[in-house]
Amino acid sequence: MKPPSPERLADWNRELAGTDADGILAWAAATFPARVALASSFGLEDQALIHLIASQQRDIAVFTLDTGRLFPETYELIAATRERYRIAIKIFVPDAITVEALVAEHGIACYRQSVALRKACCNARKVMPLQRALAPLDAWICGLRRGQGPTRSEVEPVIWDEANQRVKISPLAQWDEVRLREFLANNQVPVNPLHERGFPSIGCACCTRAITPGEDPRAGRWWWEEPEHKECGLHRTR
Repeated sequence: MKPPSPERLADWNRELAGTDADGILAWAAATFPARVALASSFGLEDQALIHLIASQQRDIAVFTLDTGRLFPETYELIAATRERYRIAIKIFVPDAITVEALVAEHGIACYRQSVALRKACCNARKVMPLQRALAPLDAWICGLRRGQGPTRSEVEPVIWDEANQRVKISPLAQWDEVRLREFLANNQVPVNPLHERGFPSIGCACCTRAITPGEDPRAGRWWWEEPEHKECGLHRTR
């Protein structure tokens, strides 16, 4: 896809200023008909977006990346979400040869050896499958919020994703934690039970721990690294 001009991006964000999440989803479906999808990791934000998409019958597909190392609770939630909303959820998995080569050279737990190797693991298990998922699309939707940590403090509703050469849309960019949880509770949206056990952000089981009160919401992701490194490559903000 040809990148939109900076002026076009600015116009889109001005147009969407003050628009609620459902309005942004409606805009996404109308602006990129049949060529936009939600990338869901089945966190709280993504569950809210799935509820909005399904309840309003938006023409927006849903896909997820199964790294092969997710928590059992996440797999159970995927099944429960599909059942609740009667929607198709396309699942993309890593290329076996790529993962086997990484493990053969660096070991099964190479992600603990260095930031570079952890990112190589994320690249094989997440970034490369994401590229396959995005191939037929012009835009993708995600659950980024400004309150999720220092790497996400400047999230805008619409940006040009240079790494993936697609428009990226964050309908919940301005939602805070209170608003998100109230929405989920009021609409009885199914959520991962790990959230109530101290896991605000949930990824691979081997790279996610519970946090303690007062810690940054993403402190439990790759907790052995510095905060500015806590991204897997799907959302490059700097």
